[in-house]
Amino acid sequence: MIVGVPRETTPGERRVALVPGEVRTLASEKIEVVVEAGAGVEAGFSDELYRGAGATIEADAKTLMGRADVLLKVQPPSEDEVAGLRAGAVLIGFLKPLDLPVLARQLASRGVTSFAMELMPRITRAQSMDALSAMSTVAGYRAVLMAAVSLPRLFPMMVTAAGTISPSRVLVIGAGVAGLQAIATARRLGAVVDAYDTRPAVREQVESLGARFVELDLDTGDAEDAGGYARAQSEAFYQKQRLELGKKVGASDVVITTALVPGQRAPLLIDEAALQRMKPGSVIVDLAAEKGGNCAGTEPDREVIVHGVRIIGPTNLPADVPSDASRMYAKVLTAFLKHLAPKGELALDFEDEITRGALLTRDGAIANDAARALAESASGGAS
Repeated sequence: MIVGVPRETTPGERRVALVPGEVRTLASEKIEVVVEAGAGVEAGFSDELYRGAGATIEADAKTLMGRADVLLKVQPPSEDEVAGLRAGAVLIGFLKPLDLPVLARQLASRGVTSFAMELMPRITRAQSMDALSAMSTVAGYRAVLMAAVSLPRLFPMMVTAAGTISPSRVLVIGAGVAGLQAIATARRLGAVVDAYDTRPAVREQVESLGARFVELDLDTGDAEDAGGYARAQSEAFYQKQRLELGKKVGASDVVITTALVPGQRAPLLIDEAALQRMKPGSVIVDLAAEKGGNCAGTEPDREVIVHGVRIIGPTNLPADVPSDASRMYAKVLTAFLKHLAPKGELALDFEDEITRGALLTRDGAIANDAARALAESASGGAS
């Protein structure tokens, strides 16, 4: 079996899907790895390191894709990359199945068997294959550092010759993986942290990290879906939520927002009225910027000032820490690949919950129900 690792072509993407350490792991399973020249350079992994780990370096991306039985990627493939995939090949990576229905249709028409890491089921057996959680950990950490650099105040309390400086107040909205890491990072930097989530079940996790859980007068009985993700609510719910949250937002120096609903626009949680309550110089880092943002005024990959508040809308924070983010992602991909090829050769068991759950396309069709419905809708009913 040949595993191919192309260089990422998405602008700003500095990660690589496989690092030399995991090449050694696959080589021990008698799996041949071919890496495109320069694929790992921006993450700190030279071609020489890959060669030393047992990989072959291929100068031409098309040749690499033509040879590979399995292609590992970080970002979804471009149209040129899709065109270079051969029928029967297996593609594994972030494929945005609920955001890019056209891509799913293209992969199916090429006869590619594809697995979207976003679809990995949230079960105990699949924890080592959870790429979303791995990258959310990085995003939550980086979001707080970004806020700390931009805030015109210090995070920790300090007793100095010039007097005592009070700690900054940080509000984290959403206590998923990114939110919990943001809480932990802000606490390590010495801030006083509050956290809010529609799911009451996460209260214990929030408090275990030293933050105070914010309770609002809202009915949150159906706030969590079967997969553990936040469930979309009614507009009336969000209106009341914005009103209640506005008071906490106004008292905060930094707000980190992480609220996302799979396959839908991010809910608007911070409106202009809440922004007007905040002190000039306050900072909001909106981790939902790519899906429309949790904050009024958020612009993807830009910093804007609204009512004196700096709003930052990063869409790919893991790419800012490409070395460790690549190591984490590569470890997850390797665990999944070993699941698919337990003896060094693909043995796809579509009755297995993990294999079936992450499957996007197979045998010329879109295998995931939600992605298929979106693709059919986008094409007027044709799959």
